[in-house]
Amino acid sequence: MSLAVVATKPARPAKFRDEYVQGLRLIERLHRLMLDVIKVELDRLGVVELNSVQALMLNNIGSSELTAGELRSRGYYLGSNASYNIRKLVDLGYIDYQRSTADRRSVRIRLTDKGKKASDLVDQLYERQLGSLEVVGEIGCEDFKQINGVLMRLEGFWVNQIRFRL
Repeated sequence: MSLAVVATKPARPAKFRDEYVQGLRLIERLHRLMLDVIKVELDRLGVVELNSVQALMLNNIGSSELTAGELRSRGYYLGSNASYNIRKLVDLGYIDYQRSTADRRSVRIRLTDKGKKASDLVDQLYERQLGSLEVVGEIGCEDFKQINGVLMRLEGFWVNQIRFRL
């Protein structure tokens, strides 16, 4: 494996790089914090068999029926061990699966009633947070529209970096 030297334009101001790197760190920190918030909620409710990653996965699946590969491609799961968590959630009765008749390697998954109840716990947490987000967090709908717009453009940029090997 060789690392190709990429021709670059003149150096950007250090401030731009600093802001970019800070944004990247913030995205990662926020994801980890959200998992911690979900964990605290699960603990508060006495749900011990689910971890926060699994609860978030259930919530992201929601009413969809999809394959394990679609979990990642749709952004419903960010980890590298989706198969482990799916197997665990099947064993615990949160997810039901069915093998494809056309391709026996492909499995379609969907939430069971138990999985829907767990997904609802995360929805209820989100609803409770929305009740105080503007007042306590001073973050409103327009703020999220702006944040989401920037993050979607960043996602598109990164997808193109991967797709076109830029």
